[in-house]
Amino acid sequence: MTEQLMNVDTCEKYAGKKIVIVGLGMTGLSCVDFFIARGVTPRVMDTRNVPPGSDKLPASVECHTGSFNTQWLMEADLIVASPGIALATPELQAAADVGVEIVGDIELFCREASAPIVAITGSNGKSTVTSLVGEMAKAAGWQVGVGGNIGVPALELLKQSCELPYQLYVLELSSFQLETTYSLQAAAATVLNVTEDHMVRYPDGLAQYRAAKLRIYDQATVCVVNAQDELTLPNAGKDSRCISFGVDGGDYQLDSAQQRLVIGQQTVLSTSEMYLAGQHNYANALAALALADAVGIPREASLHALRTYQGLAHRFQVVHMRNDVRWVNDSKATNVGSTQAALNGLALDGTLYLLVGGDGKDADFTPLRSYLSDSNIRLYCFGRDGHQLAELRPEISRLTETMEQAMREIAPKLAAGDMVLLSPACASYDQFNGFEHRGHEFARLAEELG
Repeated sequence: MTEQLMNVDTCEKYAGKKIVIVGLGMTGLSCVDFFIARGVTPRVMDTRNVPPGSDKLPASVECHTGSFNTQWLMEADLIVASPGIALATPELQAAADVGVEIVGDIELFCREASAPIVAITGSNGKSTVTSLVGEMAKAAGWQVGVGGNIGVPALELLKQSCELPYQLYVLELSSFQLETTYSLQAAAATVLNVTEDHMVRYPDGLAQYRAAKLRIYDQATVCVVNAQDELTLPNAGKDSRCISFGVDGGDYQLDSAQQRLVIGQQTVLSTSEMYLAGQHNYANALAALALADAVGIPREASLHALRTYQGLAHRFQVVHMRNDVRWVNDSKATNVGSTQAALNGLALDGTLYLLVGGDGKDADFTPLRSYLSDSNIRLYCFGRDGHQLAELRPEISRLTETMEQAMREIAPKLAAGDMVLLSPACASYDQFNGFEHRGHEFARLAEELG
């Protein structure tokens, strides 16, 4: 059955409407495909002069680049905005003020998805948890679509499900995506943690950022909350929908003394059986287990996935080990909270050489200071905001212009038991094309220098 036939009601809903898509790239292209499959040709605009994906647009689609086209926006019946464009943008606000509906691609997805949805957000760990729940479903033999803010755009999953119906969707959702989502009714949803991030987007501070995250719970059946982070609770506080996870506390908990995962009073897995390492990853595993249990994935399949899952690239990933020296790529740590998670409970026989720096996104770095008090830590700071990080503990800090310079200084000093950890607490765009590029460079240099 074709997608068009499966969505007759939706086709009628959008028929004759003036649709404007703001922002191209992978997500924008998936929105274009979505509407064309429903017999509607949208208009596209992007403030970039040559936006990614513009060469893949069908000739029938009008495309305005280099600025907003205010006339198109004011004439539209529906605007689909890229997650990267804030609703507070004056041009979008003007359209909203005259009654134009503004949504995102996740809202379009939620209006049509027929399988249950596991929805995952948080400042840190959401990609790992999303991937893990997907692996748990696959281990059970389920047909599962994994995407959203990670990998495949949600609307592409919807398209794929027409060919092979999914039994479950697992979506990573950013605060940006949640801002324009209204119809999400997750079978299970989680806010893993809330720490300061994207403050440029949220001028009213952490409360505004948290409010965007908490939208994920609005119509959820089960809410998986962090027992150690009250900011992850629904607005009205803990209710009957809530299941908790945490370290030495929660319905799903890590027994840190015995290093085992416990559900209720039952030990289900020793951490020694897992490839994943680090207290933050054990918490991620517990959150994934809680979500999987909530949607009925067989427990044994979930535990099998935990025993075999080796983690995502750039997330506390050991990329080189020689002479008992580990080089760990945590380039995905693009905010302070993620670096705190990497350092929390980290025990070493030798010295930790910590690489931090980049574009701090106006974040407050001072919460890191308490994690830098051990005598076996050396701090190497680089990039645009490296000098601010060096001020946390000047006596153990070395300031370099680039990550490579820092790594070349560190290499001759290494001894057995040491770790070189890239966990930058910053975005990468001051010197790299993205956190992946930064992580690949770290891995390349680790191989060379190690």
